[in-house]
Amino acid sequence: MRTVQIELDGQAIEVPVNSTIMDAANKAGVYIPHFCYHRKLSIAANCRICLVEVEKSPKPLPACASPVTQGMKVFTKSPAAVRAQKGVMEFLLINHPLDCPICDQGGECQLQDLAVGYGSTASRYHEEKRVVLNKNLGPLIATDMTRCIHCTRCVRFGEEIAGRMELGMAHRGEHAEIMPFLERTIDSELSGNMIDVCPVGALTSKPFRYAARTWELGKRRSIAPHDSLGSHVTVQVKQDRVLRVTPLEEESINECWLSDRDRFSYEALDSEDRLLYPMLREGQGWVRATWEQALQHAVEGLRAAGAASGWLVSPNATLEEGHLAARLAKGLKSPNIDFRLRQSDFAADGVASGVPWLGMPIAEVEALRGLLLVGSNLRKDHPLLAHRVRVAAGRGCALHTLGAWQEDLLCPVAGQVALPPSQWESALEAVLEAVRALRAGRAVDAGHAAVAAALCQEAPRALWLGNEATHHPRASRLRWLAQAICEVSGATLGTTVEGSNAVGLAAAGVLPGARGRNARTMLGRPLQAYVLLQVEAADCADAAAAARALRAADSVVCLTTHIDAAADYADVLLPVAAWTEGAGSRVNCEGRLQTFVGVVPPPGEARPAWKVLRVLGNLLGLKGFEQETLEDVRRELALDPERLTAALGNALESEPETAAPELAGLERAGFVLPYAADGLLRRASALQKTADARPPAAQMHSRTAASLNIADGQLVRVTQGGTARLRVRIDDRVAAGTVRIGAGHGETASLGGLFGELRVEPD
Repeated sequence: MRTVQIELDGQAIEVPVNSTIMDAANKAGVYIPHFCYHRKLSIAANCRICLVEVEKSPKPLPACASPVTQGMKVFTKSPAAVRAQKGVMEFLLINHPLDCPICDQGGECQLQDLAVGYGSTASRYHEEKRVVLNKNLGPLIATDMTRCIHCTRCVRFGEEIAGRMELGMAHRGEHAEIMPFLERTIDSELSGNMIDVCPVGALTSKPFRYAARTWELGKRRSIAPHDSLGSHVTVQVKQDRVLRVTPLEEESINECWLSDRDRFSYEALDSEDRLLYPMLREGQGWVRATWEQALQHAVEGLRAAGAASGWLVSPNATLEEGHLAARLAKGLKSPNIDFRLRQSDFAADGVASGVPWLGMPIAEVEALRGLLLVGSNLRKDHPLLAHRVRVAAGRGCALHTLGAWQEDLLCPVAGQVALPPSQWESALEAVLEAVRALRAGRAVDAGHAAVAAALCQEAPRALWLGNEATHHPRASRLRWLAQAICEVSGATLGTTVEGSNAVGLAAAGVLPGARGRNARTMLGRPLQAYVLLQVEAADCADAAAAARALRAADSVVCLTTHIDAAADYADVLLPVAAWTEGAGSRVNCEGRLQTFVGVVPPPGEARPAWKVLRVLGNLLGLKGFEQETLEDVRRELALDPERLTAALGNALESEPETAAPELAGLERAGFVLPYAADGLLRRASALQKTADARPPAAQMHSRTAASLNIADGQLVRVTQGGTARLRVRIDDRVAAGTVRIGAGHGETASLGGLFGELRVEPD
């Protein structure tokens, strides 16, 4: 690496060529005041507070935009530099309102901090200050635009990180304003990061507004619970209540960003239906019970069921919870335990050589040269992984997608193929043949030449199976074909993984035994008793079938944080701690083991789920439930990084045997709504007001709608096992002959599985 020598405030330092003065100062630990500069965003140089003196330069230069040169002498605190910085600060404060006492940014405001060092004790400006009307940016971001200093960080974030320029600057000079285009709200799944990058109080958190001052909050580290990335977060609390969640920088995972689902889902912790004490069903109602009564009732039902009990575990459950649940099931001679709630094809179980994972470190995604996404809704299912893919695409990665619709990834895409789900298998077979032909030097079918070339070019390149491919009724066959494509092309096979701990639970053996039932068969043929660990019927592939099976059981024990969904089918409700209220471990999609601790005590009589499971084991008289602490459970697991790495693997040892479903009409392409993926997201009030949480529609191609004589916005009756009344949304990105319908929502809970044949009729 070529370097240059410069002198910074009398200190000789060596920095890489093409570095800026700001880069050099950061390396030397010298602070230069700044507002518009952000190390993850492009250089704007429009706030000018970073002006520094450079020898032989006739005027101060902006440190963020000035490249270093050999022998340059820079003075960041000379009288000339400080005079320039103070002059800029005076201009920035001319129109800024004096409302620090009521500003949510107070205490963590860059303008407030720098005004102390570079501001004057009095203003020379006596004219009227300008006032800027606030903008409606949606339910997540509150605005006070009079405070805006036009650093344009929010604008650049939207364009460069989120992928869509939803804010821009209009007008000039004193009349300049940051505003959304066409008065639209900010609908990005990463929009909350605009709050973080804003250096003043112009953009603040709407759910947190006026809740507390920053100096009143305790700040504690944790791991986000909603997707397989495992983002690092800071949970901010006051009087044992979580009031805010912000990103904690971890460059190799979430950098300094956070998805909206991880940022705002904390609101569900205090929702009205939070379960605060054990409850027992009495007739058609519920009565409050003591822990002893509730546990004894649960034990009686489980002892009676024995091997005829089924254990459904959330893919967000911790390793410790999953381990104890599996031990309980084994103690009762039940081989029926699973966390793959939305999966419908389990033919790969007998031939899989390892635990499905991403296939590469998260940090290496940006270096990909070619990528094929199969059955993926990447932007909504894994927002920060999608950001990494956008970076790769911006650097020239040839990105291709195969699915039921052409997802808008907000980046350059080399090719997109939208087909009904029943045709994905034949499409992968065609890609495999194209890759073989390319490797053999034969002529390649023109329709698949580009994707074959992307997978066969210089490394690194990858093929990822998304959540929808994992849920597919022929998922194991798709995985086998993807493996064959990767073996021939040399690409890396990966799975984006659903749930924050699916990798860890699989590695810990929270899976059905050889003669056990998986999640689908457990709910397809009702068992005598069920134990649900943070699971609701809406979390299953076929919510209606799951609810029917649970209602038919003699006993259903729910370890849950909330009551309303379970009230329809449970017999015993045991209140357990949420992710901020207890410690645990999870393994993310790259196979990294991450531990976290509770930051607030559980409310009411709720207890950590691992403790409840341990006590159930004691009351059932089973061996192996003598753990005193969580560390005791971890020692039993013995999932060290080396053992975890050895357990990872996407390969199948032989071709799985699966039966192809017979389809004759319209096909459903089911996907999980972004803010309906789990119980906490469904109860986060601000997230439920966003565009991504609007009621599900029947999305279809215009040709499909025309064949049914249906218009956009029309109310239709959709029949798939059960019936739902939905609005039609015509979208030509959806494959013809396919109806794309979201799951996890009450309006579609009566329908069948995520995939299958359905009927659509005018209502």
